[in-house]
Amino acid sequence: MKRGRRAAGVLIVLMGVFLLINSPLVWKWMYPIKYQNEILEASRRYQVDPFLILAIIRSESGFKPDNVSKKGAIGLMQIMPDTAKWIVEQAGFQPKQKDYLYDPKMNIHIGTWYLSYLQQRFQGDVVKTIAAYNAGPGKVNAWLTREQWNGERDTLGDIPFSETRLYVQRVLYYHDRYRNIYSKEMQ
Repeated sequence: MKRGRRAAGVLIVLMGVFLLINSPLVWKWMYPIKYQNEILEASRRYQVDPFLILAIIRSESGFKPDNVSKKGAIGLMQIMPDTAKWIVEQAGFQPKQKDYLYDPKMNIHIGTWYLSYLQQRFQGDVVKTIAAYNAGPGKVNAWLTREQWNGERDTLGDIPFSETRLYVQRVLYYHDRYRNIYSKEMQ
């Protein structure tokens, strides 16, 4: 009799865990959105999927605007200062402060403009765009030209740089998660 109650108790706990894991509130807690207004504004302005922006920010900085990488990339979208300078010139941005890459809104706009630029350069291909955001468009073009990688999602294992390979996998994973959780709310 005790064994039956114990088994029933374990079953109830497992069912509760299953229901909790599939709860939208739990998923939103695991995959929060910060800077939603700034992301949506940049998404509309530069015609970039907001879930891609979220995935990049989550992968790059974990939503920490003061994050600086070992290589010197700054802010939410981890933009290198030289790249930022080029983007500011190309896009006609007019930052009001010297350390503008730490400003979440400016960082999101600069990074999203760059994503838009890369998407145009790679004919809207999200996978190649993500790889280029990490490794640079020149490296991605070289891999494609030398046929080291065909640019497809199902051949990410062929990307010559392990850092870029893992980065693209991570961003695509977060992209899928954010899209599944928030697709009805962020249209």
